[in-house]
Amino acid sequence: MSRPPKCRRVEFMPELTYFKPAGIPVSELEEIQLTVEELEAIRLKDLLGLEQEGCAEKMGVSRPTYHRILSNARGKVAVALVEGKAIRVEGGHFEMVVRHFKCFKCGHLWELPCGEGPRGSEISCPECRGNEVARINKEGRPYGCHWKKQGRGKGQGQDI
Repeated sequence: MSRPPKCRRVEFMPELTYFKPAGIPVSELEEIQLTVEELEAIRLKDLLGLEQEGCAEKMGVSRPTYHRILSNARGKVAVALVEGKAIRVEGGHFEMVVRHFKCFKCGHLWELPCGEGPRGSEISCPECRGNEVARINKEGRPYGCHWKKQGRGKGQGQDI
């Protein structure tokens, strides 16, 4: 007996989940189901242009597993396009990746799913509307570089 598939990490949840050839009533079409993680595999490789190793890492799977997911997805899309079938995006074994934020003005913590809301540099705190906001990791520390603002006089800096 095979083991159940591991949950794949997904950063994008599609709003449009049904695609069909124009001019043919839905009642006359065969459907192909594309899982959410198969769509994510196509998005990462074909839309964002990432290397397979990076795609696999983002989805939390091995490179061979990612390759299988991508191959299955591309095969389904090819069949739908060539044979005039509808594509329904639904189901799968996945978890949404979320971004965690902290306001350093009021201390408010919140999260947003990847791909939703403003980009990191444009985010303001939903509580105090302050702009002293940073994306934080699981330990509650800000991601990325810590820049020093140059002070007056002896070149003393301070953390921003």
